[in-house]
Amino acid sequence: MLSGLEKQPFDPNLLVGFDKADDAGVYRLRDDLALVQTLDFFTPIVDDPFDYGRIAALNSINDVWAMGGTPITAMAITCFPKKGVDFSILTEIMRGGLAVLTQNKVALVGGHSVDNEQIMFGYSVTGMIDPNQVATNAGARPGDVIILTKPIGTGVISTGIKFGKALPEVVAESIATMLTPGKYAAEAITKFHLKAATDVTGFALLGHAWEMACASCVTIEIDSARVPLIKGALELAVQGLLTSGDKTNREYVGAEVEVASTVDPNLVKLFYDPQTAGGLLLSISEEKAEVLLTELRQHYPDAEIIGRVVERGQKAIVVK
Repeated sequence: MLSGLEKQPFDPNLLVGFDKADDAGVYRLRDDLALVQTLDFFTPIVDDPFDYGRIAALNSINDVWAMGGTPITAMAITCFPKKGVDFSILTEIMRGGLAVLTQNKVALVGGHSVDNEQIMFGYSVTGMIDPNQVATNAGARPGDVIILTKPIGTGVISTGIKFGKALPEVVAESIATMLTPGKYAAEAITKFHLKAATDVTGFALLGHAWEMACASCVTIEIDSARVPLIKGALELAVQGLLTSGDKTNREYVGAEVEVASTVDPNLVKLFYDPQTAGGLLLSISEEKAEVLLTELRQHYPDAEIIGRVVERGQKAIVVK
């Protein structure tokens, strides 16, 4: 979306901009302090407005955590119709979002609302970080392994909810996954001095892995059998309950992804499935991976090593 804009004059304090499609922008204020800034909002993906507000808040905050930052303030972004929908629903949405902000010590400082037929909600979030501790999608190195902290499948499950095809226990697991905060992964980024991380959201597992591979000038090999899935997601993919993102995400990565013919096509659908408040992809040296994984599983029981980083080949992503 921003690729057609003219480049701004060089600013040495802009440590992370939009040129490599990273999770958030990072701007240095002084040698030991930088701002992390991001914005995200989306349409309802669950039936309960309180849960929708909570998920929207965590989805927005996650971009700061994905850089290894600490979120400090947020501004609400609301699209809601003046007529036809009870305003008590908006109250519940905002109450859910505020509950998550309060829980994570993020101060709500204001916001903006627009009269719109389609409900949308989210936040602009500002965080802080040590400029020397920033994790970006450009830091993966050959010899690293790739860890995914949370299972995937929220997109197809949201579609299943829309058409009444998702079982209650599947919905519950998806909501629980989305409501697991990324702050513990952010703490691990700082503790293990990780330089490569990104969260898995709208561009799906393969889209965000592709961005990391391209930004780092490497190839990421993914072991399809090791990618954790939310219970029931694969069955919904088999039924064809996909979002429009399945097509757009395939177009986004283009021919830069190679999938082995032995990989189940329905599983591949989940790899292109847009995620909401998804897990983080972390790149770490192989010798430190098991220690990190053990620590992550205290909060993310499904965290798994799903692949490895190799020298740049003909493709950015290879799925086996």
